[in-house]
Amino acid sequence: MAAKDLTVGNVKKTMLVFALPYLLSCFLQTFYGLVDMYVVGLYDSASVTTAVAIGSQVMHLLTVMIVGLAMGVTVELGRAIGAHDFKKAARAVETSVFFFVGLSFVLMVAVILLAKPLTLVMMTPLEARTNTSVYLIICGAGLPFIVAYNLISSIYRGIGDSRSPLIFIAIACVVNIILDFLFVGYCGLGANGAALATILAQAVSVAFSLIMLKKKGLGFETSKERTHFYRESFRSVIGVGLPVALQDGFIQVAFIVITVIANSRGLIVSTSVGVVEKIICFLFLVPSAFLSAISAITAQNMGAGKRDRARESLRFGLLVTVSWGLLCFVICQIMPGVLVGLFRSESEIITAGSQYLRAYSIDCVFAALHFCFSGYFCGDQKSGISFLHNLISVIFFRIPGTYLAVKMFPNTLYPMGLAAPIGSFVSFLICLGFYFYYRKKEA
Repeated sequence: MAAKDLTVGNVKKTMLVFALPYLLSCFLQTFYGLVDMYVVGLYDSASVTTAVAIGSQVMHLLTVMIVGLAMGVTVELGRAIGAHDFKKAARAVETSVFFFVGLSFVLMVAVILLAKPLTLVMMTPLEARTNTSVYLIICGAGLPFIVAYNLISSIYRGIGDSRSPLIFIAIACVVNIILDFLFVGYCGLGANGAALATILAQAVSVAFSLIMLKKKGLGFETSKERTHFYRESFRSVIGVGLPVALQDGFIQVAFIVITVIANSRGLIVSTSVGVVEKIICFLFLVPSAFLSAISAITAQNMGAGKRDRARESLRFGLLVTVSWGLLCFVICQIMPGVLVGLFRSESEIITAGSQYLRAYSIDCVFAALHFCFSGYFCGDQKSGISFLHNLISVIFFRIPGTYLAVKMFPNTLYPMGLAAPIGSFVSFLICLGFYFYYRKKEA
């Protein structure tokens, strides 16, 4: 399979062709997470739903950081492909496999050992603690599959192929849904069944991706005897991936802090926030897809010396994602109760969740802005900017804003939901400042 050249052709068409499969991949991945919540809500109590929501949030933190690290692989490969340096591309792949295999087993052991402490740190309601702890242990045991899937997907995207990861996640989605109804519905395993379904689905997906990788190849030769570790490639991958992983980690820490604050207010608020976080993850799929598309296209074009083409991809990404964000905002204002009601039928949860969703949905617009800029900066090997703006947003706005809202407005979740969009707006302003600074510097 030959690497796809993203430095030629119509930019808009190239971006849509790349972004659409990635968008569908994100949709399917989020969809089967929503199915977990739906099936558990269908067969079990609110405490089990809370366990899945809290446990999956911890796992999501680890997953997005793994994806962030893997972004370094995508960018390093993209720049090598854009410059037609296939030796450099091969070294990036070999080094990444060496590093991520080791990382996966370290994470697996850490999550299994820390499952109970993590449950307590999250201030999980007493009714949901046992289920949350076991959920984390099961998912922790399956972390090597999660790491493997995201690494293989990042490699494919680095060579310009976003369709193959779509196939991998589609397989995982189908297997996960079937196993959800089998383990949770038929076998009555509750949160444990949801965790087993997720991990087994990832394992099947990884097995298929490895078979496909062996059959089609990458379009350039890598060592067939053993995997090598190249320090220069590692520094390049980590130089981009680590700031992205940290920035995504900070965002998820903000989500977790919000969850902890919500958990301290009881089961109704905890469940309401957990449901809304799932909905927001779904609404953020489009900006997430374009972040990845912009970073991959920017990386290849920067490697080929086509900076104007990279900027054009950013402008088009902003147009699409902001339009999507406005649509999501309007829908959440009109029918928040319907969206929350898809997961829980209790009137108290629908009321509280609707308040939170109405405010939080403003972030669909502001997040779209800084997601696109983050993709552009990552592709230009300036991922430290993304780390900086997210750090400022989380430490000075998201977390303090949430805390103050809870203290000052204990009877409604609406003010609590405003903390995220305020933080995203600050991130956008910082991104805009850096963008014009470098435009002026490069002129």
